[in-house]
Amino acid sequence: MREIGHWIDGKRVAGTSGRHADVFNPATGEVQARVALASKDEMDAAVAAAAKAQMAWGATNPQKRARVMMALVGLINRDMDKLAEMLSSEHGKTFPDAKGDIQRGLEVIEFCIGAPHLLKGEFTDSAGPGIDMYSMRQPLGVVAGITPFNFPAMIPLWKMGPALACGNAFILKPSERDPSVPIMLAELCQEAGLPDGILQVVNGDKEAVDAILDNETVQAVGFVGSTPIAQYIYSRATANGKRAQCFGGAKNHMIIMPDADMDQAADALVGAGFGAAGERCMAISVAVPVGEQAAEALRERLVPKIEKLKVGPWTAGNDVDFGPVVTKAAKENILRLVESGVEQGAELVVDGRDFRMQGYEDGFFVGAHLFDRVTPEMDIYTQEIFGPVLSMVRAASYEEAIGLAMDHEYGNGTAIYTRDGDAARDFASRINIGMVGVNVPIPVPLAYHTFGGWKKSGFGDLNQHGPDAFRFYTRTKTVTARWPSGIKEGGEFNFKAMD
Repeated sequence: MREIGHWIDGKRVAGTSGRHADVFNPATGEVQARVALASKDEMDAAVAAAAKAQMAWGATNPQKRARVMMALVGLINRDMDKLAEMLSSEHGKTFPDAKGDIQRGLEVIEFCIGAPHLLKGEFTDSAGPGIDMYSMRQPLGVVAGITPFNFPAMIPLWKMGPALACGNAFILKPSERDPSVPIMLAELCQEAGLPDGILQVVNGDKEAVDAILDNETVQAVGFVGSTPIAQYIYSRATANGKRAQCFGGAKNHMIIMPDADMDQAADALVGAGFGAAGERCMAISVAVPVGEQAAEALRERLVPKIEKLKVGPWTAGNDVDFGPVVTKAAKENILRLVESGVEQGAELVVDGRDFRMQGYEDGFFVGAHLFDRVTPEMDIYTQEIFGPVLSMVRAASYEEAIGLAMDHEYGNGTAIYTRDGDAARDFASRINIGMVGVNVPIPVPLAYHTFGGWKKSGFGDLNQHGPDAFRFYTRTKTVTARWPSGIKEGGEFNFKAMD
């Protein structure tokens, strides 16, 4: 049995709490490893070691820190397949999707190479008689990230990259369901030149999370996961005087206007709704066709595409569309919600309840499902299913369609499919949702913009990656200075290198 511990002070270490969690192979249902669950004492020791190491790292000039990011980019590209294979084996997503998970995290590390520019302050000459004013961005110290199972490479990289580039030490508490890739990334950070102790990967459960939230040394916490946990972490972190950015659940709507290219919209819905078995916070789970004609045209195209989806383990080849969900409990919850949809009167057009993967009967596979004539009071509409289930909610007008998305408690992402620029512009302007796609099904911003939802999908004032991340992981200091005028020393003729 493979044993997974922690990454502390630049090396793998075994856990000492005596507590462990099973790491499954989602395709077979078998336990493939055990991961140590840290105690409060273990977490506190990791934080203390990080604080000690951070002082020198914070004093290192931004160019040197950026060079570590640059080296890390090369190393991740070198080990892309190795990382993706491990990710697929623990999470269950297909090999191409695992590589995409890593790639989207890598893009944030590429953005962090620009840290010297992003950390520049402001300067005002002669703000008063002989007085200059300037500001500087300085690291917070020790910060932490608590990341989810569904993107075990991307979201840790989104959190750690900007934090480290800003000069902080970073405590990563990844999901205990797929913990291997974060430790592999820590090893690559060390190879890239990151000093020992600056990145600590501490596996654990609620005890480890609470230890982060209550530790006075930790200055900021970033989280991605469900909304109830996001609210809990945000409330407890801020009550303890920490900065917090916490991102929760989603129920992402796609509005399909009557003038949309229905073939394009159907292709987009199938990819956005069923990719990664629907275990994405930016998955489209609600299709809202406007008008009965559009609804019938969309349904006619969706059904054969969904019925042809290939489900299987990541080892079955790159033509697999999606794999198993992450745990047996996740599978059971998805099927429970599907049953509730049937009981509450939705029309189950594509029924995946009886799906069985030959040779993998004990795996956590869930077939694709399509509901039609879903209404807003149904559980499958109000709750985040996080599985391969797409719901169609028919709207009589554009106003009704946009109202559905605006009235839902979640506000992570949304999209509109249309050829009408006026409708698209109105939609983008009015919608109370954080990330909007116009003929783009999964509108995840690129690394140099920021990622974040509204309403109950996001808690905190600043978003993930992009310029907001550098604001979140630094504090601004403003200096007002007056110096006697006049040159006191002779000139200097050597051009000094930035060491």
